[in-house]
Amino acid sequence: MKKLRPGILVVFTVLLVSFMSLSAWGCTDIVVGKKASADGSVITSHTADGAFYDARVRTIPGKTFPAGSKADVFWNIGMDEDSEPVKIGEIPQVEKTYTYFHVGYPFMNEHGVAIGETTIGQKEELKTFRPDARAILTIEQLEILALQRAKTAREAIKVIGELAEKYGFLPSCGTEGECLTITDSEEAWIFEIRSAGFMWTPDSGKPGAVWAAQRVPDDCVVVVPNMSRIREININDKDNFMAAKNYKQLAIDNGWYDPNGDKPFIWQEAYSPLTGNEDWSLSSMWIRNRLYTLYSQLDPTREWDPYAETMSYPFAIKPQKKLSVQDVMTMLRSHMEETPFDMEAEKAWYVREGDKMVKSPLATPFVTKDMRNLLKIPYSRPISKWDCAYSFVSQARSGYPAPVRTVLWFGYDNPHTTCYVPIYSGVLETRQSWRTFDRNSFNLSSAQWGFILADDLVNHRYQEAMEDLKAVRNPLEQNFAKQVLEVDKKALELAKKDSSKAQEYVTKFTNECMEKTEKAWWQLNWDLITKYNNNRKK
Repeated sequence: MKKLRPGILVVFTVLLVSFMSLSAWGCTDIVVGKKASADGSVITSHTADGAFYDARVRTIPGKTFPAGSKADVFWNIGMDEDSEPVKIGEIPQVEKTYTYFHVGYPFMNEHGVAIGETTIGQKEELKTFRPDARAILTIEQLEILALQRAKTAREAIKVIGELAEKYGFLPSCGTEGECLTITDSEEAWIFEIRSAGFMWTPDSGKPGAVWAAQRVPDDCVVVVPNMSRIREININDKDNFMAAKNYKQLAIDNGWYDPNGDKPFIWQEAYSPLTGNEDWSLSSMWIRNRLYTLYSQLDPTREWDPYAETMSYPFAIKPQKKLSVQDVMTMLRSHMEETPFDMEAEKAWYVREGDKMVKSPLATPFVTKDMRNLLKIPYSRPISKWDCAYSFVSQARSGYPAPVRTVLWFGYDNPHTTCYVPIYSGVLETRQSWRTFDRNSFNLSSAQWGFILADDLVNHRYQEAMEDLKAVRNPLEQNFAKQVLEVDKKALELAKKDSSKAQEYVTKFTNECMEKTEKAWWQLNWDLITKYNNNRKK
């Protein structure tokens, strides 16, 4: 390993941290236990915000391998850097891998295990980065390995934890830690991981990562808006906690926790920056506003302080009403309506019309930086982001055979303007146009470009055009929800006789939904251009 002098190391770290402070990365996950959901599903979700993450939905078939085979390890799997993934190492391969669904953050496998992702802050001393870091496993790579090797959420956690300890966790979203929201049809887990610092090497004899996981109570919901949520860990409670053997040791070694003191070990506080490091600290406002908005929706009977410290929010909350998949979609689509953080409610949008002040048809909750500067609108990060690459809400159903077990509702671009399409865990292949995208070349053969264009067109005249979009989207999504109930019945019958027939059936259904949505979205684009061009709207 080429070692850097301490002074150079500090400079590099500062530069990287400064770079991160300018970034708009960050995702929101909402996780629902099976007794907190309306239909008994275990739900997780994810918004891949702030970059051109790879959103091509592809199935990667499972394979068998001869003994001694190696699995390649890559950098830039998410493709947020405008280049192809680069091989940076290899680890021993398993005898058999499972089929999984590949996107920037790979999200589901053939057994219905689903994984959401959200970056969380970590203290400076834990950070490491390429090219000199000896750790090689990014969170995206760990998701792939877990989905290829695990049938349950617990198995996925074990795979990720053990591999990260052995080969080192390498941050890929700047230099920060990561959280995964991992579900199967019975359980939901919050998994958090941090790297072991720049000087870690595989032959050091020390683990290359520190991690912990806490089960989401079945009757509760956990929200993870780019912050650590796990606090006290009861490692003897095997039903609800899993952790690395060294989960306290790094904090002890760095003087962040005194094992002989009178204070309990708090995971969240031990490894997260409390202040400073503005984008990723526990005090950051872009985290507080999402916690406030979502907890207020989950339990509107309680009085929540919009500016409360993030650490004052409970790990999990029992919602006032059980949540459907559609409820979670609505939460991901939120621009913080009826809160102090809604940019659409700013006074700058009101113009005089006669003796009244009326809201401009240009008023939008998705205010770009240039518009904010022009109108002097303060920025508040909404839950739904206009630069989101994709989002999903997955529902894993107990008692269902593998091909039908999990339905993952997938949407391109801004969750607020997207249309969620059902993808069954047994799908063999997705539609070609949903596997096609080049960020540098607009393409009518790419479904993703259809959604990017619609989101942009709507935002130019949001007050009117959003209603046009809803008129197209709402019937589609409502129809898909009804169809899924019927498809479930037939697929279950097929699965009893021949699992492969059930897979063919759900593959056909998912591809038909993709085709309907894609056609509707391109027609929506043409209608919006026709209706709101500047020859009509002067």
